Amino acid sequence: MDDGYRNTNLYQGGRGANQVSDDYRYQDGNYEGYAPNDGYYRGGDEPAHEEDAQSDVTEGHDEDDEVYEGEYQGIPHPDDIKEKQKKRAPAMADEYRDRADLMAERMEDEEQLAHQYENIIEECGHGRFQWTLFFVLGLALMADGVEVFVVGFVLPSAEKDMCLSSSNKGMLGLIVYLGMMVGAVMLGGLADKLGRKQCLIISLAINAAFAFLSSFVQGYGFFLFCRLISGLGIGGTLPIVFAYFSEFLSREKRGEHLSWLCMFWMIGGIFASAMAWSIIPHYGWGFSMGTKYHFHSWRVFVLVCSLPCIASLVALKFMPESPRFLLEIGKHDEAWMILKQVHDTNMRAKGEPERVFTVSYIKTPKQVDEFIEIQSSTGTWYQRWMVRISTTFKQVWDNVLYCLTAQYRMNTLMLAVVWFTMALSYYGLIVWFPDMIRYLQEEAYESRVKVFDEEEVSHFTFNFTLENQIHRNGEYRNDKFIGMKFKEVRFEHSLFEDCYFEDVTSSETFFENCTIISTVFYNTDLYEHKFINCRLINSTFMKEKEGCHLDFEEDNDFLIYLVSFLGSLSVLPGNIISALLMDKIGRIKMIGGSMLISAVCCFFLFFGNSESAMIGWQCLFCGASIAAWNALDVITVELYPTDKRATAFGILNGLCKFGAILGNSIFASFVGITKVVPILLASSALVGGGLLSLRLPETREQVLM
Repeated sequence: MDDGYRNTNLYQGGRGANQVSDDYRYQDGNYEGYAPNDGYYRGGDEPAHEEDAQSDVTEGHDEDDEVYEGEYQGIPHPDDIKEKQKKRAPAMADEYRDRADLMAERMEDEEQLAHQYENIIEECGHGRFQWTLFFVLGLALMADGVEVFVVGFVLPSAEKDMCLSSSNKGMLGLIVYLGMMVGAVMLGGLADKLGRKQCLIISLAINAAFAFLSSFVQGYGFFLFCRLISGLGIGGTLPIVFAYFSEFLSREKRGEHLSWLCMFWMIGGIFASAMAWSIIPHYGWGFSMGTKYHFHSWRVFVLVCSLPCIASLVALKFMPESPRFLLEIGKHDEAWMILKQVHDTNMRAKGEPERVFTVSYIKTPKQVDEFIEIQSSTGTWYQRWMVRISTTFKQVWDNVLYCLTAQYRMNTLMLAVVWFTMALSYYGLIVWFPDMIRYLQEEAYESRVKVFDEEEVSHFTFNFTLENQIHRNGEYRNDKFIGMKFKEVRFEHSLFEDCYFEDVTSSETFFENCTIISTVFYNTDLYEHKFINCRLINSTFMKEKEGCHLDFEEDNDFLIYLVSFLGSLSVLPGNIISALLMDKIGRIKMIGGSMLISAVCCFFLFFGNSESAMIGWQCLFCGASIAAWNALDVITVELYPTDKRATAFGILNGLCKFGAILGNSIFASFVGITKVVPILLASSALVGGGLLSLRLPETREQVLM
């Protein structure tokens, strides 16, 4: 169909914002963007023809004067009537056209828009506006990095504060990834329908609210729920941030600056490690309200970790929506104003405020969803909202299915495998490294245990700490254990007679096959489960301690903070290298090369038999793998069209989080059993994913479709 109402010119320079319109104008007998072919004579006497058409009322008016409502404007020219009819015809005919035809027309429009938009972004330049947006979105990405580390850092303290079992600790570690997996798919899909800025604000607001709330709740169940919803919120940031920022970047700058943006994830890990190291060990940084409510230092840490999210949320209020998204939904004037703002901001920063934004009209794709607003404006408010919600989620689901159509199926499946294998190996190993270091420490600790056989102690007062000891076949008569701590202490086949325990705190302390006669336990945490196959004769338990207590500083906790800090810092060289080379060697070579080098690093883990060796190999692995992550982010953004970009990124990132859940579960189960399975699994996954990535299409010369 001949779309006479569409302007096929990319630029119509020299016109101001008041001329941005889809209508063509008649000026001095000429039509902008339109060549008349109706057979009317247009000779030198045409201006006289116009003058004859003027009335006495309008005589003396300037052409540029404002025409008021009700003022006689002369006899309409036949060409004006024809132009309006041509513009009205497609809208009337769309009702009877097949949806496939409309979609084909829309795709043709999108292709023209892609090339025009690239030229517009180049005219706007790269400057202050992009750098401001860079830091605002960087804070959001930093919040995502913090969220991954928070639970791992608070677990050693939270397990004592909430009396967590091993299964509860494992669930708390995985629940964040589960929330992020759901959030990535759901909020990523909504970002293609509601807008990048709006959905990013929703995502950050959910994360900030529930992260803040989780620092105050006391029960395990409520804390678990808050971290789940917090993860759901932050899960949407990654797909939205990259889709949002990429739509303000030109082709030459996109790969490099998206890679620089990835550095904020590293900064988030460093921030979380540093805050954990400086806050959590200070057990006095908190308060208590009675015996039921305790706000310990680890809760202060959780509170502090919500600050990057809150800062990004506030700053985002001052940033505009993506103009590319606005053009996709037909909001031409809003998109034009934002692009003009980008242009003027950058030109003023460069000292060229006199530079004029020359774009007056931008191609907007054919809109095929107008019926939604008509349908949702009928009925009661409840019906309207139900229609809007159901229609929006149907559109999101259609976008998900669109990523599996013939045009994108192979790319989606290959990217899915690469994302999954990368996540399985990376997240599995970053959990396995600290667990292995902790296991090596426990082995070294157990090797230093002190054993006492057949000792006899009577009328003695114990008021000091006993640690890492085993007492066998001992006899304790008329002894007092007052204000003391037991840490990793075991009493086996021992006798306690007429003894008195008061204000005793214990950790990993047990009594096995002991006989306890006429002994009083007052205000202790020596509960029933700590007496294994023991005989209790005339013994009394009075006023047992309630809850769990932060009673010992774990030396290995400090090492875990250090390991995470060094692991995050080690990706800095990889980030710099990937940013500088992304647009030179291409995305595909970056992914394949990085994954294969990371696989080689995995094999050297067989030689990691000490804490320092494990830390060194972890740093090398993280530094080598970060380039693949950065290139994956870039190529995922570039392979999909604007109205499917965040949806596709969300699906793949959700699959990535599923791989993280599997990796955490599988790799952690082999700690202390064997190193062979985790190392072979990680290296084979990386090799397979790296080789498959070489079959993906290269996108560094491609405009954003």
